[in-house]
Amino acid sequence: MNMQKLIQQILEKKPIADMFRQCNYFQRHGRNYTCCCPFHSEKTPSCVIYPELYLFYCKGCGVGGDVITFLQLTENFSYMDAINLLAQELNLKIAPENFNSKIKLQRDICYAINRETANFYYFNLLRGGDKRGLEYFIKRHLSPRIIKKYGLGFAPDDWHALRNYLSQKGYSDEELILSGVCRKSEKGNIYDNFRNRVIFPIVNPVGNVIGFGGRVLDDSKPKYLNTSDTPVFDKGSNLFSLHFAQNKASDMLILAEGYMDVIAMHQAGFENVVATLGTAITPQQARLIARYTKEVIIAYDSDFAGQNATQKALQHFQAVGLPARVLHIQNAKDPDEFIKNYGSEEFKILIKNAKNAIHFQLDKCKINLDLQTEQGKASMLRRSVQVLAEIENDFVRKNYISKIAGDLEIDFKILESQVNNIIKKQAKNNKKIEFQKIENQLYQKDEMNPLANQYLKESKLEEMLLAYIMLFPENAEIVLKKLLPEDFITDFHRKIYQAVFQIISENFKFMPSFLGYFFDKNQMSRIAGIVINYIEYEFDSEIINHCILHLQNAKNQTVINHINMSDNDLVQVIANKQKHIHWTN
Repeated sequence: MNMQKLIQQILEKKPIADMFRQCNYFQRHGRNYTCCCPFHSEKTPSCVIYPELYLFYCKGCGVGGDVITFLQLTENFSYMDAINLLAQELNLKIAPENFNSKIKLQRDICYAINRETANFYYFNLLRGGDKRGLEYFIKRHLSPRIIKKYGLGFAPDDWHALRNYLSQKGYSDEELILSGVCRKSEKGNIYDNFRNRVIFPIVNPVGNVIGFGGRVLDDSKPKYLNTSDTPVFDKGSNLFSLHFAQNKASDMLILAEGYMDVIAMHQAGFENVVATLGTAITPQQARLIARYTKEVIIAYDSDFAGQNATQKALQHFQAVGLPARVLHIQNAKDPDEFIKNYGSEEFKILIKNAKNAIHFQLDKCKINLDLQTEQGKASMLRRSVQVLAEIENDFVRKNYISKIAGDLEIDFKILESQVNNIIKKQAKNNKKIEFQKIENQLYQKDEMNPLANQYLKESKLEEMLLAYIMLFPENAEIVLKKLLPEDFITDFHRKIYQAVFQIISENFKFMPSFLGYFFDKNQMSRIAGIVINYIEYEFDSEIINHCILHLQNAKNQTVINHINMSDNDLVQVIANKQKHIHWTN
């Protein structure tokens, strides 16, 4: 099966609307769907899904694409990783393809090195002479089964043990540095990244080892160390144990704070659990979690830092429209300790009684306050008003206003009035912020297509032609026969045109998604925007001919207007003109 046919089957069998059903305000509008965008925080839906085009586009933040782009954005997958995952999910066979791009080769090398590295650490844990790593896991009550299942390991207290092992396997120092398993000192010496640490392999949803987390066995710093960013690993876009949790998390997923919490819960029978990778949860991770579940339970540590992290996580989940509850852990510092002390059945009860986000935030308003005093009640009131103003649903907000008014023994109308005042102020500020964003965009340099601001009219005409041939590929020959890629003024639009030209010339049925092979996820967002912005435009032959003629004349005029340029620039123009002649021949 060739790549174009495979992509077409993926798009036809994987409805793009299904990727957005968990988003806030998801609803049908005629042939399309709208929802709150999962890629930025908003209260008014601005993301539109176009099933007939297999595309989505958010008019608020400019993110768009197809189901392949969606996976690239939410899970930090490469283009081919996303295709492979979707093909596996849909039981589609993938024929060998010749994707020898530099990026793919680098990713393949990283996967291979990570696999060998994981085996090295695992073997060293079980068979190595230093048993401290194994003793640590046994002390933490991990069974041999769970150690094997997670592929846990131990990095020896040696600067070059892993490097020597991988060198014997034929990997160069440059490849070891690229994959993040080794580092290079300022003096040029190559050394192992992880030493004298227990190792937690990090695996992506398709089963590839993408990185590692390492924990010290003493009090040295840093306590935890993660693989740095590599072609296959970004700690802000991945989750620990997602490859196990993904098939158990449709109704609920538990978010823990650390590796050992996840493994302890998994061993106790809670397989729908993941953790972030040594940092606070990111918007990308929140979107990733929202893709797999209908509800998330935040099971962070009960200390001050854990509670602050919980508050930030709640904000991220609210932004992506995912319902969240908070585990209230008492008489234990974390889930691991609680399960050891009280068992899995008690932990089930703890999960069942987890409080929703509003309850958690209102409970936080009481911290360090004496509610028996007028001063304490006043402070509680000031804090609560801010929380209550964030509740979007009128009915739910009034219920909580009634509860707080009763707790503080104040009049319902007074509290409601204060909350409404805050809501009005926030709405006014939000309008100012949106206006400022629009104003900034008018003067912002277009980094993706730098010449667009200089040639504003030509850029718009180019967009119109690109939209036309992508929306009506059956009519593309009208444009392709008359207009050469060199007739495009702006570089980015010219690259799109060249790619479309190549696809159609190879007798493929054109779909915008085929461009994903030539462009990255951010560029695909722009391309989706070009298509969607003209989806309701009434094209006719007169308009198309005008666009073609203007661009042809504009290109010639551009050359004429640059007669007075420097010698070097003139040489470049002549070189481009020669390329034009060669291309037409």
